[in-house]
Amino acid sequence: MLPPHVEVESTPPPAALPFRLVLGLSAAVLRVERVAIMSFMFLLAFLILLNVVTRYAGASIYWVDESAVYSVVWLTFIGASAMTRLRLDFAVGLLTDQLAERPKAITKVLASIGVVVFALLLAWMCWLWLDPAGIAAAGFDAKAYAGKSFNFIYTERTQTLNWPTWVLYLIVPLFSITMIVHGVANVLEDLGLVPRAVLPGFTFGQTDGIN
Repeated sequence: MLPPHVEVESTPPPAALPFRLVLGLSAAVLRVERVAIMSFMFLLAFLILLNVVTRYAGASIYWVDESAVYSVVWLTFIGASAMTRLRLDFAVGLLTDQLAERPKAITKVLASIGVVVFALLLAWMCWLWLDPAGIAAAGFDAKAYAGKSFNFIYTERTQTLNWPTWVLYLIVPLFSITMIVHGVANVLEDLGLVPRAVLPGFTFGQTDGIN
């Protein structure tokens, strides 16, 4: 039996298995995003340098500009998803900074839920846009599907790379899915259901703002 002056430090109960799975999935996605961000930054720098050198030499490569544009697009969406988990997205603290701790915490939870709702709506929009059920029902015949639905996303190709545009547009549904995972992880942390995760590979501090 402990003396009365000795205090026993209580440890929080372990998070439920589904919550741990969500945090683990979010951490795994974030690790992949970190590698993807570095890869696209290297690719973008290479394409810009290649464009400068070839233009200076008078032998410019016509597809480099379009490649750089799509690299920026993918880099932006992947970076935005990672920033959601790192809580580095834009926040307006003019009102919330004046609130007490409990209303501020409630506002933070509502903001995180809003991110999840936005990501769910974006995923639903992508489902309607890409219509995987419709293209499958057409036997994956892009022309037959376009003639029936007037959705030409599977027949369009890029101007210089001559790639199918739907492949490049896949970043949008991927972004919505990863944003849902990160958003749910943030909500669990804000509700206090799981402890705030330490995110390896990102050495800068995370903001405590309402974002």
